Amino acid sequence: MGNTDKEQLAGELIKYVVARKTIRGVSHDQVIAVINEIPLSIFMNGKEIVTLLCTGHHLGALALGFLKSEGLLNDRSNLLDITVDEEKGAVHITVDDVSVMEENASIKRAITSVCGKGTMFYQAIDSLLTTKIKFPLTITSEQVCLVMSQLNQRSSLYKETRGVHNVALATPDSILLFRSDIGRHNAVDMICGECFLENIPLEDKLLLTTGRITSEILLKAARMKTPFIISRNVATYHSITLGQAMGITLIGDMRGDKFTVYTHPERVIR
Repeated sequence: MGNTDKEQLAGELIKYVVARKTIRGVSHDQVIAVINEIPLSIFMNGKEIVTLLCTGHHLGALALGFLKSEGLLNDRSNLLDITVDEEKGAVHITVDDVSVMEENASIKRAITSVCGKGTMFYQAIDSLLTTKIKFPLTITSEQVCLVMSQLNQRSSLYKETRGVHNVALATPDSILLFRSDIGRHNAVDMICGECFLENIPLEDKLLLTTGRITSEILLKAARMKTPFIISRNVATYHSITLGQAMGITLIGDMRGDKFTVYTHPERVIR
């Protein structure tokens, strides 16, 4: 992506407002940058599945990633068409496997702890627990710090607005894909969707994030079969329990060159 494309994308994601700043009791009006937020409705074979709140970019990948990470679309060959309607804030996805819709017609939905509004389909935790991730990927302490430093260096949208989470797909040495959104779950789904479209393998990759490692992020990573989640933030107890059971190494609470390995520490070598 060239500089012009990046500037245009930033212009779509960033809005400017006049706000009153107060510093040591002294107030003044100032133009500040804030992150954009739009509702996105995802339709599958004409049926509305969910409405997410997002920043408004990579909408097709976000929709596909959401369906893939929630177990509603698993086979790339079933995807017939994807249409993005930016004006109406909708993505229409057509698949040839109608049984998917029938099987999931009455899925239990739960409001999760994600930033903004999120829904989660708790339908296959048992199946994920029976397919433990065993890919023999290891990483050194130095590589953990290296890839997280690369993530921070790419966080220009966060530095300007303080309104997004950043997520990246990486090897132990470098970042491959980078996405930002108001919800860390959305950014994960964008990466999942792009990898789904491009048939990018995930078993030998790291998932990096700036947000908390919660159970919904853990389950999305489990569906992606990614063996590592690394965050500068902390992990919740439920995600640690699931990560241990599913074979996912969770690394978080990064402060400089210090971090905590919550699960499967044998994958982090000296």
